[in-house]
Amino acid sequence: MLEMDTLVIGNGSQIEGKLLGALQRNFLQVQSILDQNRLLINEINQNHESRIPDNLSRNVGLIRELNDNIRRIVDLYGNLSVPFAYSKDADSDGKRGHKRNRPA
Repeated sequence: MLEMDTLVIGNGSQIEGKLLGALQRNFLQVQSILDQNRLLINEINQNHESRIPDNLSRNVGLIRELNDNIRRIVDLYGNLSVPFAYSKDADSDGKRGHKRNRPA
């Protein structure tokens, strides 16, 4: 894996090492959950196609697990914005966060 102290993104902003590490950890967690979801969806489809009553009953639990995983992904993506709000970037008043420019 590539280690960086600072990453420059498209608009010229820089992301510090700790922030970048937090982003990488979040994205790795999301990818892991998405991989699990792929397996769950495949099993759900196989169970559905089999039309075996026990397999169809098992799908109830699998679909619940899939829904829980989706909730976890939503939470992880929601948490991605938090590090940016508290990054080292400060506006002209010394407040933390990003200043938006409004069109005239």
